[in-house]
Amino acid sequence: MKPPFAKLLIANRGEIACRIIRTAQRLGIPTVAVYSDADRDALHVSLADEAVHIGPAPVAQSYLRAEAIIAAAKTTGAEAIHPGYGFLSENPDFVEAVTAAGLVFVGPSAAAIRAMGLKDAAKDLMIAAGVPVVPGYQGSNQEAGFLAGEAARIGYPVLIKARAGGGGKGMRMVERPGDFAEALASAQREGQASFGDPHVLVEKYITAPRHIEVQVFGDNHGNVVHLFERDCSLQRRHQKVIEEAPAPGMTPELRAAMTSAAVKAAEAIAYSGAGTIEFIVDGSGPLRPDGFWFMEMNTRLQVEHPITEAITGVDLVEWQLRIAAGAPLPMAQKDLTITGHAFEARLYAEDPAKGFLPATGRLEHLVFSETARNDTGVRSGDDISPHYDPMIAKVITHGPDRATALAGLVTALRDTHVAGSATNAEFLARLALHDGFQQGQFDTGLIGRNLAALTTATPLNEEAIALAALAALRLDPGDPALGWRLWGSAAHALRLMHAGEMIERRLTLQGGGRITLSGGDKEVVLDRMVQDGTMIHARSGDSARRIAARVVTRARRADWLISVQMAGTVWDLTLPDPRDGRAATAAQGHAVLAPMTGTIVALRVTEGDSVTEGDRLGVIEAMKMETALVAPRTGIIAKVHCATGDAVSGGAVLISFGEEETAA
Repeated sequence: MKPPFAKLLIANRGEIACRIIRTAQRLGIPTVAVYSDADRDALHVSLADEAVHIGPAPVAQSYLRAEAIIAAAKTTGAEAIHPGYGFLSENPDFVEAVTAAGLVFVGPSAAAIRAMGLKDAAKDLMIAAGVPVVPGYQGSNQEAGFLAGEAARIGYPVLIKARAGGGGKGMRMVERPGDFAEALASAQREGQASFGDPHVLVEKYITAPRHIEVQVFGDNHGNVVHLFERDCSLQRRHQKVIEEAPAPGMTPELRAAMTSAAVKAAEAIAYSGAGTIEFIVDGSGPLRPDGFWFMEMNTRLQVEHPITEAITGVDLVEWQLRIAAGAPLPMAQKDLTITGHAFEARLYAEDPAKGFLPATGRLEHLVFSETARNDTGVRSGDDISPHYDPMIAKVITHGPDRATALAGLVTALRDTHVAGSATNAEFLARLALHDGFQQGQFDTGLIGRNLAALTTATPLNEEAIALAALAALRLDPGDPALGWRLWGSAAHALRLMHAGEMIERRLTLQGGGRITLSGGDKEVVLDRMVQDGTMIHARSGDSARRIAARVVTRARRADWLISVQMAGTVWDLTLPDPRDGRAATAAQGHAVLAPMTGTIVALRVTEGDSVTEGDRLGVIEAMKMETALVAPRTGIIAKVHCATGDAVSGGAVLISFGEEETAA
């Protein structure tokens, strides 16, 4: 079959750019990547046939520059532009500019995007099309007293939503009339700051909501089909975390009603291309046909599209390209069926134990499970830039039934090893193992209700320290002569760093593949050690319990990174350069370390200043999130190692304290 286009430009980066390139390659379509200064060596650039530089790292100066992207397409001879998701994918002005330049936009028309771009107008359109909507007010009167009256009429709790919102921005849940005014003002401010539009709508808040969406596809010949539903109820602050298809508890009656409504919604705006109709569903009991309401439409490919591909066997990107080239839908509704069950988990460089703080920096080692589909835009050695979304990969599993696919997801997450950056992999695995989720009984509040249990960091154990100590000494645990001595045994004193703390241990090599670690809370004995690549197998203690761990080491500028993965937990330890005294200083509470890779946006101290424990000493920014730099103790500032505007790496010493004075 002839390729849909002679050449395709992808107006995006990261995972979705790589995903689109791979389908284009399979179809025989040459591809053009665009990149910013920060992405010069990125994976999507290396995968594409050509690449064009479009500006500095900030998105406003690169990936949001419509004129630069269109110029790149014209210069390279690309016939079409695929926007991916995010950035310019739902910008109707960009669609019109692409069309005016004589190029094809792989997506819906500008008119369709505008019709669904504002939540209030979209709700009015859906009401006219006969699609059920959440009871509420979406009119033009934005006077605070009037909106408070509408909230009382609707009945508490209510949800205030910025009409131009997305990603949970400008959204506030209000449970009591007395809290409405403050929540309204806050939502309006955030709507203005994020979208340039303070206009809000007020909706009834469903107390046990499920978020279920329907994948729709239309062509330019008036045909629309659905590709069934996805459940996206596992969310944190309105951000999806794990998605699945089909939705657990779905009945044939509800599926028929919901998919019919979704097709009606797409037909109402003459939709062409991939789109998603999102519904709020009452999850307080069994799902029922009269318990779902239209929420919004995403006029683009969704992040979670792979799970729909898994259960239908359809390549949605291929469909996008063929439909954009003028072809009719490749399949009729009667030919589309569900096969098995699929899950997708979003693996991010973030630290759940620290409030999901972005953990930008270098991925010193990156290994995915071979049992899953892993859609990624990064490799070992790549940097997670503070300028962009910190997604590492989407981990996708498919099985004949929900239990099998979910068990596969847990295995895949536990087998994923990322060294050099904190990730949410263990959090995702715990979430997948949660009893309510395992049983298919959950709603959008599950994560919030169980946040502490899901995010508490697993303490570093002595067995992991023992294996890290072996790696620090560059010893092969499988060597039968390990620790052999004519008389006695070989002992080594080591100092390792973990999470800003110094760990001092004594490792004794007893020969015959047996070691003892002492100096901690308990003595650990490991024997019968066997190494296969990065995997180490051993017996632990008198119980002869089997352990298995992946251990990798990487040389860095000021230290050695030693990463140990065991039972789904990853601990990164470092062997400090003994010539660099800053590590020990930090470990003793005498320094402020950068909590993440980012930019220093404010400093409030200079050398010689007196500070009190808890004082704000400065501010670091990454991923548009500001984090305060706080004094670990009372004392005198000895040295400030950075300046406002500096880009710093996670873990870098930013501010040093003088030695604590002792009482006479």
